[in-house]
Amino acid sequence: MSFVVPELAVPVEAFATALGIGLLIGMERERRPDSAAGLRTFSLVSMLGCLFAMLGERSGAPWLLAVGLVVIAASMVASNFSSQQEEQYRGFTSEAAIIITYGLGAAVWMGFATLAVMLAITTTVLLYFKAELKQFSEKTTPKDLNSILQFAVLSLVILPILPNESFGPYDAINPRQVWWMVVLISGLALAGYLALRVIGARHGAALLGIFGGLASSTATTMMFSRHAAEHAHLVRMSAIVILIANVMVMVRLGVIAGIVAPGLIGPIAIVFACGIVPGVVMALYGWKTLSAAGDLPMPDVKNPTELKTAISFGLLYAIVLLAAAWLQDIAGSSGLFIVALVSGLTDADASVLSTLRMFNLERVLYADAVVAVAIALLANLIFKIGLVISIGGSNLARHALPGLLAIGSGLAFGLLLV
Repeated sequence: MSFVVPELAVPVEAFATALGIGLLIGMERERRPDSAAGLRTFSLVSMLGCLFAMLGERSGAPWLLAVGLVVIAASMVASNFSSQQEEQYRGFTSEAAIIITYGLGAAVWMGFATLAVMLAITTTVLLYFKAELKQFSEKTTPKDLNSILQFAVLSLVILPILPNESFGPYDAINPRQVWWMVVLISGLALAGYLALRVIGARHGAALLGIFGGLASSTATTMMFSRHAAEHAHLVRMSAIVILIANVMVMVRLGVIAGIVAPGLIGPIAIVFACGIVPGVVMALYGWKTLSAAGDLPMPDVKNPTELKTAISFGLLYAIVLLAAAWLQDIAGSSGLFIVALVSGLTDADASVLSTLRMFNLERVLYADAVVAVAIALLANLIFKIGLVISIGGSNLARHALPGLLAIGSGLAFGLLLV
């Protein structure tokens, strides 16, 4: 039996949500000794926003919402004026958070409760990680900021204006879909690139392997193969970094597969897991060598969001799409496998993405798509093994090959399972 009057159910739910938003943000501010407001203030402000939005709607006077904002602003001015004797400037963060909280409370009443909660969580995260964000900002170079701005252009300027239609032979090329893949790959690579820039070389080989694999496993493999050839005492360390970077390739492509082709995530997850598990086991086996690391080099990763880099990947991806569609038409699944093998040698991303795209278009069978993805990864792994042997020499090969071969064997075993 409900104890809430039906006509009150919606208002009660709205004010409860607004109260929760205020408590969430206020809880973070409460722990800051220099904050201008705390738990109670933020809770009241959020409910006040909801209240003024309701009164404005019910009375036909939407300007009441602006009146509430003026009241809040006037109260903050009065509070700051009364504390003007303080010598230390405390900033405007809490005041900005109060205004946002008022707006979120109003948004809840207007029917945007889910969005308001998401924004409240985002606001709390930004407030909580003040020190970390400051540290990130201090370590960010003009080149890094340029990378972020270029990614914004790729994703927010170029992507929306591209036509969402299929063109060319076999209708294989969809400009917006091709560029969406560029944005997806560039975004993950940018995350790894910035992480490498922030962590530096002093935080250990494990992190260099993880973020190096996100940014570019090929560049990481080449860099540490050279490092092993030049510094014999760090051969084992370089082998571990290379192994971790190549494990991260499967993690990254697994995430991409889940986004691009959810229908294939089950078998692909099994195949990738069979490669990841032995790779992780071999990395853990050699973990004891990580503590002996000296100064490790930073992988020389190119800016993944440069327009030239993005266009190059987009063209490669489009070429692989056309080649896969053509060869699959004249040679069946074996043609698809040939493309996966050849293109996967140098760029597993383009090969895997083209296979996922054709699966979504129902031009590739379920099983054939999984086989093509596995072939592309195995071909890319063979290419990395060639880099290790040719650049790092026999000493590095002796330590790195067991792990890389374990990954390859695991992928092959996973393919047999599915």
